[in-house]
Amino acid sequence: MELKNDLLIRAAKGEQVERTPVWVMRQAGRVLPEYRATRARAGSFIHLVRTPELACEVTLQPVDILGVDAAIIFSDILVIPEALGLPYEMDEGKGPRFAEVIRTAQDVSRLSTTEIPLKLDYVSKAIQLTKTELNGRVPLIGFAGAPFTIFCYMVEGQGSKEFSKARRMLRENPILAHSLLSKISEATIEYLKMQITAGANLIQLFDSWAGVLGPDLYKEFALPYIKQIFNSIPEVPRTIFAKGAWFASEWFAESELETIGFDWTVTPQQARAWSGNKTVQGNLDPSALYGSFEDIKKSTKEMLQNFGTQKHIANLGHGVYPDIHPDNLKCFIDTIKNNQTNQI
Repeated sequence: MELKNDLLIRAAKGEQVERTPVWVMRQAGRVLPEYRATRARAGSFIHLVRTPELACEVTLQPVDILGVDAAIIFSDILVIPEALGLPYEMDEGKGPRFAEVIRTAQDVSRLSTTEIPLKLDYVSKAIQLTKTELNGRVPLIGFAGAPFTIFCYMVEGQGSKEFSKARRMLRENPILAHSLLSKISEATIEYLKMQITAGANLIQLFDSWAGVLGPDLYKEFALPYIKQIFNSIPEVPRTIFAKGAWFASEWFAESELETIGFDWTVTPQQARAWSGNKTVQGNLDPSALYGSFEDIKKSTKEMLQNFGTQKHIANLGHGVYPDIHPDNLKCFIDTIKNNQTNQI
C-alpha cells in the first residue's frame, strides 16, 4: 500500500523532505486519557500487549489525536525473554519483574529460540490490524529491545540503576554472557523479520540501558549483536537508540543502519559530528514539555534550526514522561509540523 505521508521513510533514507517528520517515543500511551481508558478495559498491561485489537487501538491513538508522522506498534521489549521461556510480570508503579533469572549455562540452555514468530503471533496480528486501520496514512514503526538491554533484565530480574548483576556476568563469565546474548539476538532477528512481513515500514532497536556500560564493554558485548540484527533485516530503514552511549555513535556511523537516535545530553552539533552522513533522530529534553507553550515552541524551533532541515527525524531525547499534559506534547508536534523547510 502506498503511503500518503512518507516523510519519515524518506528522511530515514536520507532523501529530500519538505519538512522534518516527527514522532515521539512512548507516544502510544502514558500521556493520553484515551490510552488510560483502553488500559483500564484491558485489565492489565500484559493483557493489553497480548490482545491485537487493543494493541491496535492504542497504536492508532497518537496518530488520530496528536497528528504524528508515524505510528509505533504498541508492545513491550520484554516479549522476547518471554518467548525464549522466561516470563515476566508487570508490577504497577514498579516495572517488570522476573520470577526466574539467568545465572548458569544450564539456565541459558533451557531457553528455546524455536517458533519465535508463532509465540509472538499476537504482535504480528496487531501490526496487520494496525496497517489496515492506518490505510496508508503514515508509516508503522516496529521495534525490539537491543540484546544488551534484554540481557540486563534477564540477569537482573528487574529494573535497576546500575544493573550490577548483569555487568558482573560480563566480567566473571563472558562466555556465558555471549551465549545468552547470542540467543537473544537470534530470537530478535526472527521477531523483527516477522514484524516486517506483517507490515512494519521501519525498525528501531531500543538499547535503553546502554549507558551503564563503558566503551570497551559496549564494543564487546553490545555492538556486535546490534550489527548482526541490523545486517539481517536490510529490507526497511533501521534506527538505533542507545541511551547514554554517545561514544558508540561513530561505530554506528560505520554500520549499515540508516538512522542514529540521540538522547538530550548530546547537542545537535555533536550528533551531526558523530553520525557521519546518516540521518539523526531526536532529541529535545522531555522535561522541556513542562514549560509554557511559548517555551516549548522556542526550544523546539531551536532544535530544528540546530539539526537543519534534512536527514533529521524530530523526537524527544527519551520517552515522553507520563505526567506531561497532552496539550504540551501536541504543541511540540504542531510546532514541528508548522515549520516548513522554507520557514526555518
